[in-house]
Amino acid sequence: MSIIEELSGKRILIWGYGREGMSTENFLKSRCEAASVEIYEGSREGIREEEFDLIIKSPGIVMEEDDPKYTSQTELFLRQFGRQVVGITGTKGKSTTSALLYAVLKECGGKPVALLGNIGQPCLDFYEEAENGAAIVFEMSCHQLAHTKASPHIAVFLNLYEEHLDYYGTFEKYFQAKGNIARYQNEGDLFYVGENVPEIETRARTVRIRREEARPYRLKLIGGHNQYNAEFVYRIATEAFQLDGDKVRAGMERFSGLPHRLEYIGTKDGIAYYDDSISTIPEAAVRAAGSVPDVQTVLVGGMDRKIHYGVLTEYIKEHPELTFICSYASGKRVYESACGCGNCYYEEDLERAVLLAKRLTGKGRACVLSPAAASYGYFKNFEERGEKFREYALEEPGETR
Repeated sequence: MSIIEELSGKRILIWGYGREGMSTENFLKSRCEAASVEIYEGSREGIREEEFDLIIKSPGIVMEEDDPKYTSQTELFLRQFGRQVVGITGTKGKSTTSALLYAVLKECGGKPVALLGNIGQPCLDFYEEAENGAAIVFEMSCHQLAHTKASPHIAVFLNLYEEHLDYYGTFEKYFQAKGNIARYQNEGDLFYVGENVPEIETRARTVRIRREEARPYRLKLIGGHNQYNAEFVYRIATEAFQLDGDKVRAGMERFSGLPHRLEYIGTKDGIAYYDDSISTIPEAAVRAAGSVPDVQTVLVGGMDRKIHYGVLTEYIKEHPELTFICSYASGKRVYESACGCGNCYYEEDLERAVLLAKRLTGKGRACVLSPAAASYGYFKNFEERGEKFREYALEEPGETR
């Protein structure tokens, strides 16, 4: 059954009115003859469930249990177009991997391809492209997958680290949400999975990719983790899509990356600055410190979501040659845990942290923003945080962009 057939004639409630909720409303108004459409942004207790045939929930709204009356754009899309979808999830790297695979398929695949999902494009906005047979690269967040009872034909689970514990409560529940990407696959489907992801029961053929298997690729992207992500892309492109390996390599070499992901943003007064604002876990900050050329200073800190920071504080202690400047709630935790280390400082906010970095970073060295924490509570999103970092780092006082 198509999405249009499934929604037509139904009494529908859109729960949540962010980007995806607005997209759902537009889809219903332009393509479906629903019996009624209402929008609601409150708590679940305020929903009059008996008055609706279907409730389309936006990602990020907390709902403990599964309920057949509730669905999502992701579930609706996968039920109709799942055979065309490469779904990509993972704690880190899913946006870059999705964009890299999209670039390769677009350049080498010889057929239409669309990039959508958590990367910022609601899937129902691409209904026409999917209906016309385009291959779909779908970046999938844990929130999009949490209550989904359908999986893509090709599922990719890159890695798994602690994150979103403020939302899910436990690491196991977070993993269970992401695991839906493969849990409902069938025989003939493919599941590409990273080395640190626990087993997931699936009927698909599972291909586990280990870091030591990653071939060297000539990428514009820095960091060993991107070599590993590139191995996923190469394997999917050559095995699942049967593209020529040399052409795939050439396409990957031309890919220049996404903003705010270990992005070189410029040099000011002899200091090179890198924006890794997408970093929301301690492993990402450690990775950034080991990837940026000539790094001396790392800026960390943001919203405190109660994840464990031991891997980062141990790294700080083990690398006295690097300087770490901590800010905000999670930065205070890191600073206090690393108390006594002469290479760790605390400043209240990002602007003050950058000012200190300018004093402590030597000419010819690099400073990287890799917060190891979410931006919420201090910035609108990680993009705004990255732009503020660029402003503080590269502009003279009083300049406007």
